[in-house]
Amino acid sequence: MSRRRYYDDDWYFPRSRPREVKGGIKAQSKRGEFGTSWWAKRWLDVLNSFQIGARLARGRSYARGGQVLSIDVETGRVRAKVQGSRPQPYDVTIKAKTLSDADWKALIAALGGQAIFAAKLLAGEMPQDIEQVFRDAKLSLFPERRGDLSTDCSCPDDSNPCKHIAAVYYLLGEEFDRDPFLIFTLRGLTRDELFARLEALGGSAAGRAEPGPAAPAAMPPEPLAADVGAFWSGGGLADDPFGEVVAPPEPAGLPRRLGGFPFWRGTQPLLDAIEPAYSRASARGLDAFVGRDAAEATAPAAGDSGRQ
Repeated sequence: MSRRRYYDDDWYFPRSRPREVKGGIKAQSKRGEFGTSWWAKRWLDVLNSFQIGARLARGRSYARGGQVLSIDVETGRVRAKVQGSRPQPYDVTIKAKTLSDADWKALIAALGGQAIFAAKLLAGEMPQDIEQVFRDAKLSLFPERRGDLSTDCSCPDDSNPCKHIAAVYYLLGEEFDRDPFLIFTLRGLTRDELFARLEALGGSAAGRAEPGPAAPAAMPPEPLAADVGAFWSGGGLADDPFGEVVAPPEPAGLPRRLGGFPFWRGTQPLLDAIEPAYSRASARGLDAFVGRDAAEATAPAAGDSGRQ
């Protein structure tokens, strides 16, 4: 008995279900649109412009179901593996047309010439009007036509992009929210290279600036005491060298500063998963510091034994 077949974008394909995957990359978006920032939406606009019909819906399903096994972003290229209905995962490649070194030199000069652009980029933010700088140079930051992108998948679907490529597109859109400089990498310049060129441009501009008033001379450092005994004894200690010791007001402060984890594979956002552990560790650490054991910390206060 033949399998059911359905009509999809002018081609007939056997209905199939992808193999179950454990540990795949799952989209954080559970419904609705992918990506929240304007630059993530601009990237996804490129995918929508391809008009691949039902494959978009199935690509979203693959992205949310964790069917994408890996994504590696390189200069001008994305490589990914997507698990479909066959035992062997499919190889997906997305190539972006990179800009020439001469183009980047002109763009860096234009970006460095406007302090607001350079300041926002160095702060890790994508300026809202940055696309105008590219347009003025007759270039584009985001791919605007099919010739700016080349996509390939090892699956048997003749459509390009297929649902496996679409799934990778969607996950890249979410990753752009975390790291907007991925679009620069795809266009030929990594984040570190961009920052180095901007900082070098700023340094050379500063070197050409008119000299300002002389800064006051720094005071010479205070010499060390020659008393060896006083040095090794350390002198007198303060009555309370630690000051007030309290639990941090914000749990997981350092991971928050580091930002989102790239292509997170968990069922919930990383910070949501680790914050309870940080809160418990802070409380236990404070108890250990003040010399209070766990039983004492959890015991009811005097007079509270009968309260519920």
